[in-house]
Amino acid sequence: MCLFSCKEKKDPKNIIPVNAKKIDLKHAKGFEIFTLNNYKILEIKTPWPEAKQSYKYVLIDKKHAAKTTFLKDAYDGIIVTPIKKIVVTSTTHIPALELLNVETTLVGFPGTNYISSKSVRALINNGSIRDLGKNEVLNTEVLLELNPDVVVGFGIDGGNRSLETIKKSGIPVVFNGDWVESSPLAKAEWIKLFGHLYNKADKADSIFSHIEKNYTEAKKLARNTTQKPTVLSGAMHNDIWYLPNGTSTEAQLLKDANVNYLWSETEGSGSLKLNFESVFVKAKNADIWLNPSNYSSYATLKNANENHTMFNAFKYKNIYTISNTKGASGGVLYFELGMTRPDLALKDIIKICHPELLKNYTPYFFKPLP
Repeated sequence: MCLFSCKEKKDPKNIIPVNAKKIDLKHAKGFEIFTLNNYKILEIKTPWPEAKQSYKYVLIDKKHAAKTTFLKDAYDGIIVTPIKKIVVTSTTHIPALELLNVETTLVGFPGTNYISSKSVRALINNGSIRDLGKNEVLNTEVLLELNPDVVVGFGIDGGNRSLETIKKSGIPVVFNGDWVESSPLAKAEWIKLFGHLYNKADKADSIFSHIEKNYTEAKKLARNTTQKPTVLSGAMHNDIWYLPNGTSTEAQLLKDANVNYLWSETEGSGSLKLNFESVFVKAKNADIWLNPSNYSSYATLKNANENHTMFNAFKYKNIYTISNTKGASGGVLYFELGMTRPDLALKDIIKICHPELLKNYTPYFFKPLP
C-alpha cells in the first residue's frame, strides 16, 4: 500500500515533521497524535512502565497512501485508515470498539471467554471472531490467516515474542498503554486513539467529553458532604494483604468520591503488600470495605482466612464487591468496562459511601457482598 524509499537508519529528529500540529489531550500522557496535510502520526510514549522507547506510526487513508513515500524504518508501522479488520488483546480494548460502533471489525481475540460485551459475544457465537489462544502466546498462525490491518497489543515489558513475529510479518502492532496512566480520566481518554484509527475522532471526542462531564459532576457532588467514611480495600492471599497504594487510580477514585481511604498517603507502583496485623490495627473499625479481592461472598471470605471476620465491616455487613457483576461467560464486567467508564465506577462508590447523594442511582459494578 505504501512505498518506502531508501534504506536510511531511523532518525528520531526527522520522524515528526516541524509543521506537524499536535492534537490536545486533556488527561492522557501515554500517547500523542500529530496531524499533517495528508496523514497523522501516532506516538505511543508509554507502552508499559519504565519503557525505554516510544513507538511511532503513520495513520493515512488509502487514497494518499498510494502516492506517499516514507523513509524506510522511520516508523514502527504504516496504518491505512479507516481500518477494516482489527485484533485487540485485552478486554479493556473492547468498550472503545463498542462505543464507536465498530465492534464488527474485530476478527480475533486471545481468550474470547473473558469477553462480557453482549454485542461482541454475539459475534463470537456466530464465528465472526476467532479465538487466538493466550495473550502471552498468541496463535500467530490463525492471526496471520486473519490478516488484520492492525493488532492492538498489551505488554508489560515488550517481551511478547508473538507480537514480534506479527510485526515482522508486516502487520502493525500498536501497544496500548492505557493501563499505565495515573488517573481514571487519563485511562478513559485512550478511546481517542481508537477514534483516529477508524477516522472517528470527532465521535471519540464526544464520547470522552460525556464521560468526563459525568465524572466531574459526580466528583463535585461528593464534595458537598462533610461525612467521609473510612474505607478498607483488598484482602489476604497466602498471609499477605494486597490493597491499592495511595497513588493508584483506585485510590484516586476513592479520593474523588470524598472518602477516607486509610492508605491514601502511601506511594509507589503496584499494590501494597502488608501483613494482617498492620491492616487490622488501622482498619479494624473501617466503615466500609470495598472490593475484597476476588472473594464472592462472606462465606468464601471467611473460609479463605478467619481473620477477615474480625473487621467491623464484616461484622456489620458493609462489604461491596465488583466480582459478582459478570458477563454471560463469567468475565468480571469491571475489568472490561471500568477503565473506559470511570464515571460509573465513581458514582458507584459515591452511592455506597454517601447514600444520601445520587438517590435514584443504582450501582453498576459494585454490589453488596452476598
